[in-house]
Amino acid sequence: MKNISINWKNAIIGGIVGTILFDLLGLALTGTWWDIPNLIGSKVGFGLSYGVFGHYSNGILLGILYAGIAPSLWGPNWVRTLLFVTAETIALVWFFMFPLLGAGIAGIELGALVPFISLARHIAYGLPLWYFVHKSKN
Repeated sequence: MKNISINWKNAIIGGIVGTILFDLLGLALTGTWWDIPNLIGSKVGFGLSYGVFGHYSNGILLGILYAGIAPSLWGPNWVRTLLFVTAETIALVWFFMFPLLGAGIAGIELGALVPFISLARHIAYGLPLWYFVHKSKN
């Protein structure tokens, strides 16, 4: 069995930079900055600062998770990253987070474009994740 090690620094940086790109694309597509942190903070009742902390913590944790499972995924590195962010978006966002927040499956109750916007934002998140997780471990 192959010994798999995570480059923690690169996984964390990839998660942070990916979350920044996620937010920037969200701003470009929706005209709203930090829509997800605002939503998280308002739903749990702790405000924007908690929402930002939760949002970026989630980005970091997903980066670490990806770094750990990427070697077991199929295909070249860019395909592995695309598979991961697509599966994560469908399983954790469309079928868990959106319904939990009252937006319906895939967020469709918020609008017909929401599933596509959320997938595009997660693909943007995946770009730095792909770069940092798969770059040399130097």
